Amino acid sequence: MSNLTITAQDEITIRTAAWGAVSLMSAAGIAGSAHRIGTDAGLALAAATGTVGHVVATAKGTRFNGKSTAELADQVFPAITASVKLLEEQDPAEAANFRSVIGTVIAAADRAHRGGPSPVMAEMARKINEALDA
Repeated sequence: MSNLTITAQDEITIRTAAWGAVSLMSAAGIAGSAHRIGTDAGLALAAATGTVGHVVATAKGTRFNGKSTAELADQVFPAITASVKLLEEQDPAEAANFRSVIGTVIAAADRAHRGGPSPVMAEMARKINEALDA
């Protein structure tokens, strides 16, 4: 791991962002195989490296409240933006790694959906990318 100073709360924020992105892509792919999408996107996190890879290796500490995709998004999008900001402040290369990991989650989810991403999945990917760039 690099010399980043990541607090326990920072780890929860990063995990919420990463595992939340998996959950959002799975929810967006419900018309296809949400389970397959979730599995493939989750495996993308398992393959993550660097400090981010160490942090997202487990979903420990993440708590998603709510019963709708909108309620999940209300928790995940701010966590994605906060994760980029906290990593950018300490190590821009690790922030780029986080962006890449989330991009890989999206790509894995898209690939798992037969016939390519649906319009719903494409829109969710756009919103996740928007949160990454906020």
